[in-house]
Amino acid sequence: MSNLTISHTDFLPVQASLADLIGAGHAEEACRARAALTGEDPGSLRAAAFESVDFLPPEFMARQHALLARVGERLIAPPAGPSIRGATTRMFDRASSLERAPLSALGLFRLGEDGKLYLISKSEHYHAPLGHGFPGYALLERARRLGIPNATHNNTRGRITRLLEAELVAAANGLSGREDPGLRAILSAEDPCVCNRVLNLETGSLAVEAALKMMLARFYRIEPEYPQPKYAGRIPVFLVMGSEEGARQANYHGTTVLAQTMRGMWPEWREDARTTEAYRAEPIRPNCPADLEEAFARWEGGRTKIAGFLHEIIMMNYGGRLLTPEFLQSAYRLCRAHDVPTLADEIQSCMWHHELFLFREWNLTPSFLAIGKGFPGGEYPASRLLFSAAMDSLPQFGALVTNGQEELASLAYLITMRWARANARATRAVGDYYEQRLRRLAAGHDNLLCAVEGRRHLSTLYFRGLDAARAVAGELNRRGLDISSQTYKADCPPALLTKIPLIATRAVVDFIVGQIETVLTAIQSH
Repeated sequence: MSNLTISHTDFLPVQASLADLIGAGHAEEACRARAALTGEDPGSLRAAAFESVDFLPPEFMARQHALLARVGERLIAPPAGPSIRGATTRMFDRASSLERAPLSALGLFRLGEDGKLYLISKSEHYHAPLGHGFPGYALLERARRLGIPNATHNNTRGRITRLLEAELVAAANGLSGREDPGLRAILSAEDPCVCNRVLNLETGSLAVEAALKMMLARFYRIEPEYPQPKYAGRIPVFLVMGSEEGARQANYHGTTVLAQTMRGMWPEWREDARTTEAYRAEPIRPNCPADLEEAFARWEGGRTKIAGFLHEIIMMNYGGRLLTPEFLQSAYRLCRAHDVPTLADEIQSCMWHHELFLFREWNLTPSFLAIGKGFPGGEYPASRLLFSAAMDSLPQFGALVTNGQEELASLAYLITMRWARANARATRAVGDYYEQRLRRLAAGHDNLLCAVEGRRHLSTLYFRGLDAARAVAGELNRRGLDISSQTYKADCPPALLTKIPLIATRAVVDFIVGQIETVLTAIQSH
């Protein structure tokens, strides 16, 4: 049973230097290199490399709790005159809420252009797990002081990036870190269910696209001189998550064209691809083992072959629907038995789990693991694809971006991981507490609410009607909670989406749930 009395003092203090994260030897070398470039004395640079930073000082959290009582207040006067609208697309402009755009931010809070204080209840759309201005990221400035560059290239991956690759492989395989004696065996494994390779990319879309390319490489040659693929001549069929009605629109794996066809976009092109037998994408209803059995019986054999099984664990594009361990474990058993690679897309859920990855709690063994958003803490765009050596088939330019190997982005990963690992017990307890509070809330307002979905910090409230969901979201926004309703899925209950930061305490949870309850009660009374 988790401890449910979390306060800011229950987060374990984390203090670390740049040298602690990148190694004392590398820190010394960086000091000497900087001195050689600038003419400074190496000793004068050592403070930047070896002095510790307090990742989350008590005074920082005390200020968070002081600001909590002022959420929704106008702390400064809004700027005079009309706001510039920029030059974005029509659809982005239509969806914009520029009054909530940031003037400044601190931790859990953003001060909008309207002068109002907002609580980032969605962690800035899922990529600020440690809030704004996390003090631990001061180590990024220390690295800049030493001249450690951000810009590098795929052929000159820096040491910090190489350290991170090892740390990610260790974490994905349940090891303590890059110094764990078990890492050598993991790195040499050829098992398709062991993730031991890393591609450094910029966005989650590119990470998933790289996985799709490697799945397709078992059917089609990537380059003319490549040997005949294992399943050449057969039609690749991708299994993706669908809606309760079996429609494709429920899954979301990025904005590349191939991934978009998986969720029903580009319908004419998708139909042409199906007609010409280039590939197919077939939906599986959430938590429906019968659909899995039927898909394998239908597509695994003859001219067709299942090319891969793609899934999130929390379907944030479909009301935060949670896929159960039993369903996913059943899917993985079928995939393993039929030589079908699996992709766990944890772009949404990574870093919000006490083991960094939710798939580990579900006891899954994916062939591909897409991560991003949360790990660099909003400091940099930086995704990663972890995958099995057995799938390592791309040529050098098969999946890369020029700036995917950024050293400071890799350092941001290491900083986030250091705090999250040290505070896994506390954040799990807060997440459990949040989910329990929401379930009690739903039970007490079952005339408006019909379910709680998601998991811990990534929890979602399902409403019985569209109007109530929109009204609640609108009123919460007015009160200063940056929260949104998902009401555009025809066969998914209207949902209120939340993703509270990991530095949220029990007091923050109580405030959020209290605000939701106040609004629900007011709507019921009318």
